[in-house]
Amino acid sequence: MTSEPPVSARRPARLSPRVRTWLVAGLSLLGGYVIATARQVAVRPPLVLGQDAVSSPQSREARVTLEQAGGPVIRIRPAGGEARTLLVFYPGGLVRPQAYEWLGRALADQGVETVIPAFPLDLAVTAANRADALIGAYGDGKRVVIAGHSLGGAMAAQYAARHPGKVAGLILMAAYPAGNVTLKGQTLPVLSLLAERDGVAAPEAVRGGLNRLPPGTTLTVIPGAVHAFFGRYGPQRGDGQPDVNRAQAEGDILNAVQTYLTGLR
Repeated sequence: MTSEPPVSARRPARLSPRVRTWLVAGLSLLGGYVIATARQVAVRPPLVLGQDAVSSPQSREARVTLEQAGGPVIRIRPAGGEARTLLVFYPGGLVRPQAYEWLGRALADQGVETVIPAFPLDLAVTAANRADALIGAYGDGKRVVIAGHSLGGAMAAQYAARHPGKVAGLILMAAYPAGNVTLKGQTLPVLSLLAERDGVAAPEAVRGGLNRLPPGTTLTVIPGAVHAFFGRYGPQRGDGQPDVNRAQAEGDILNAVQTYLTGLR
């Protein structure tokens, strides 16, 4: 019996110095990007009242304070008299609450009190039931409506679906219920706002979400608007190109919300 001659172990191919340099540089860039992105999510900008609400014509008619109710919350009240409606507003994903202060100030003149909570990491999905503490703190004697933009709207819809009878209305801004959430069995009045040029919440997805909302839901298209026009936080990656200015879009959004709130029993 003859034995096979030993096979010498092959040495792994060695990378050239140039390839190693490029590899190290690429890994360094990737690591830096991951760290920067994680830091951007984990370290949120401060809550600053007023800076994103300038030029609102109703600004003089509101009292705006930063308070605590299960966490930080921007509270916007009519300057004189008591509010008849409490609007609980969930911000979009990674958007600071003050981006929606403009809307709360504009609604204050109509007797609406708006509370906009700050969520951990600015993601409403981390505390979808946050409305409980807000309604308990500010809702006594008021009609309560819950609203939200984008991811915040999806979480607002989830809250309304899982707490039937807790709110008198639901407003979705460039948002729709998640696939496992339905409100079809409820008689809750719902307003769904669709930005015509939205590149983030696809119009077909917003329209498709109507199948999981109560019969009689009102769908209102904001002409020429994009996803980022609901809040004052600047352009958003992947969004569409508007063919109206922000002031026009905000006016249309405000009119739609005011009409809806006026029509609530």
